[in-house]
This record gives sequence, structure tokens and C-alpha cells, in this order.
Amino acid sequence: MTPFTLPGIRADLHWQNPPADWSVEREGRLTILAGADTNWFIDPGGARIEDSAPCALFVPPDANFLLHAKVAVGFASTFDAGVLQVRERDDWWAKLCFEFSPQHQPMIVSVVTRGVSDDCNSEPIAGNEVYLRVAKTPRVLAFHFSRDGRRWNLVRYFTLGALENLRVGFSSQSPRGLGCKTVFSGVTYRPGSLRDFRSGE
Repeated sequence: MTPFTLPGIRADLHWQNPPADWSVEREGRLTILAGADTNWFIDPGGARIEDSAPCALFVPPDANFLLHAKVAVGFASTFDAGVLQVRERDDWWAKLCFEFSPQHQPMIVSVVTRGVSDDCNSEPIAGNEVYLRVAKTPRVLAFHFSRDGRRWNLVRYFTLGALENLRVGFSSQSPRGLGCKTVFSGVTYRPGSLRDFRSGE
């Protein structure tokens, strides 16, 4: 598929797995429609390996950076999600999800995959919109969420080790459903790092 650009990101975005549909609208709003039975997950129990969710990825031009967006998800089925993704290779990646839980509750979920996936449910969220953020330095990564785009909460602080082929970007998934539409707005990328990962500042 043809690469595309978003305002504020100094790199082309390329598709890893094609979406059912997608668009870039006014003010750089990115919409991704995932098709049915789409997911990224390597079950630690060995039951399945899934790598079918559409993801628009770019190579970050900086060793230290912050990427955030407002994420609105059209929840319909369990595990439908809008996602920020970091990916080194097919079995070495992490994702920060705004996901529909089995209890039919929107929730912040993180998955870190080093050969197999380590899946962790975090905070429940009222409504279908939230802000997600990835922060990276050469040594570590941090995932944060915010309800208002100003006060950030730590979800996960971790490392994927030395990264030589890192790509980051945006994804939508529908592992058990017929499809899921996610809208990413206010997308912001900037070089630099946080003063404190745990406070999010």
C-alpha cells in the first residue's frame, strides 16, 4: 500500500497488514478500520500466534521521543481496541491498547512481547475516548494514559533492549468481532524525554 504522512510526524507511515478501510481527514485525523478476527498476540500458553491487525508504522527519527494521540474506539465486541504500537520485529514488540474487556468495560491494556506476550489489564475508562502516549529513551519505554490530555498516568515502564529496527505507530483490532473503527486525533510527535516517567511529567 502507498505510504502516507500525518502532520507533525517527520516520516512516512507504512502499513503492516492492510486495513479494511482507512482515511486521513481534516487536521490530520487518522481513521483505521480493522477487519474481522484481527489481532497482534503471541499466547504464552502456546495456543496461538496472531499478527493480523492493521498498523500504520513509521521509523522515529529520534532516539528520545514522545508520541501521543486522542483515541476514540467504536467498541462492539470483546477485545476491540485502538492501539499505539512499538515494533522491533514480529516477535519483539509492545502495544498500549484502549480495549473492550470481557466485562464490556473500556479499559487500558498493555502487552509486551519478547518471544511471547505478557498481557496486563490496567485502568477502566468511562466512555469511548482516552489519550494514549508512548515515551522512549535509548534504554527504556513507558506507556501512559490520560483522561484529559494533561494529567498522565503510568501504565507500564519497561525495556525491549537494544532496538535497531524500531517502528512506531497506530493500530486497530477486532480479535472476536466483525471489525473495529478507531479514530486517532491530535496526533503529536516530539523529540525529547520526560523528567520523570512515573509522574508522567
